[in-house]
Amino acid sequence: MTAAARVLAAIVTCNSARYLRACLDGVRAQTHPELEVRLWDNASTDGTRAIAAEYAGMLAALHLSERNIGFSAAHNRLIAASAADYVLVLNPDVVLDPRFVEILLAALRADPGAGAATGKLWRMSGEGADPAGARVIDTAGIYFTRNQRHLDRGSGERDSGQYDTREYVFGASGAAAFYRRAMLEDVRFGAEYFDESFFAYREDADLAWRAQWLGWSCLYVPQATGWHARRVLPERRASLPAEINMHSFKNRFLMRVKNMDAGTYARNFLPITARDLLALGYVLLRERSSLRAFPLLCRALPHARRARADLWKRRRAAPRDLRRWFADRPVARPAPEPTHL
Repeated sequence: MTAAARVLAAIVTCNSARYLRACLDGVRAQTHPELEVRLWDNASTDGTRAIAAEYAGMLAALHLSERNIGFSAAHNRLIAASAADYVLVLNPDVVLDPRFVEILLAALRADPGAGAATGKLWRMSGEGADPAGARVIDTAGIYFTRNQRHLDRGSGERDSGQYDTREYVFGASGAAAFYRRAMLEDVRFGAEYFDESFFAYREDADLAWRAQWLGWSCLYVPQATGWHARRVLPERRASLPAEINMHSFKNRFLMRVKNMDAGTYARNFLPITARDLLALGYVLLRERSSLRAFPLLCRALPHARRARADLWKRRRAAPRDLRRWFADRPVARPAPEPTHL
């Protein structure tokens, strides 16, 4: 009989009281027996800390930070503090089906070339879900377009079984991403699994891109399901906090500095440039608060270039292998079906 693997469930909160109880109840209901739960709170003021304290008995550690150090830095600290073989990075506004961890763990154990796995998340009721009750997909993995937008497969679509096939996708959404420890250690630069220059937003896509360069695949397993109260969507940009939009704008360029090869850039120069000009024009005309992204980007460039140099020395995939992922429609590759789940 195969020994149970230790899995870390890492949760970072920041004013997450609205959903946190449901999230932690979903974690507590997981069927996998060896689950280590660690929570980092980034200076919440809305009652999040009181709710987390109610669950102290199930937490291996509860870290209460007096300042918001960001999604990336907080998760790096949670991951580094654990010796678990697998890591579930989980948003506090996600509620998982009880077998979510069990299913993704079995999938990674059966596929040694996969460094990450993702399931199918639906929109939570009242958060973009269909008022008639039909299930609406939140994410079935992430993909990149030719103009360097990274999006969630199936986002906003009614679920009619169109994403019920086990496949390889570009990467896992950071809302509920399941990682193999060996992959995380492989993509790590210095002490960082997630790049702390990103602070928050797009750091999951950056990690997925680095993993692809190093030859790790990401497995989409539709039997692993959950619900997500997603707030950050392209169509909601005008109503999002200025800090969110600023980091998102900054990180679209930072991610490219670290990961884009010259050949892919040249082949997609026109759509990339057109999109960049549209984004810049929007910021100049309607979102000047995001102009602060440029000095932050300049400050992050030396670190980004060192990370890129390290990645380029160790990369195991050729540019043509990654180029196939950049398309105007979601790209996936067939994955072998298991005998059972």
